[in-house]
Amino acid sequence: MTSTLYKIPQSVLVVIYTPSGQVLLIRRADAGTWQSVTGSKDFEDEDWADTAAREVFEETGIDARHPQCRLQDWQLENVYDIYPAWRWRYAPEVSRNTERVFGLSVPEQTPITLSPAEHTDWQWLHWQAAADHCFSPSNAEAILMLPRFENRIGL
Repeated sequence: MTSTLYKIPQSVLVVIYTPSGQVLLIRRADAGTWQSVTGSKDFEDEDWADTAAREVFEETGIDARHPQCRLQDWQLENVYDIYPAWRWRYAPEVSRNTERVFGLSVPEQTPITLSPAEHTDWQWLHWQAAADHCFSPSNAEAILMLPRFENRIGL
């Protein structure tokens, strides 16, 4: 386990969805933009799935390990430049982040409990509308891939 003063430039993006094709979006408290669950590893060796489950719980109150939920590593990674406004969170030599993409199937009407320090609102949108509503292009692209990874949703 590595301790650091800086954020680790490895994060997860978790697309949370229902069998009917509704996708959960949460509004960031700091920027007011809509997104799926995201978050960085707490330590370098933290397992991707553990990071995803932890971030989902911290940001939405959903237990991704619950038997009615299904967390799936989509085996996709986005590598992108860190926005200049957020670079101060990372070590001075760090300019890029690697983001691992997951999907999380949850039952219809799953209750949401936001972390008020991070998010101010939430909404369920049909997957195509959710993609249009996202601030982040990689988030929108991940949502648009949902039918490829989940053939059981009502598209």
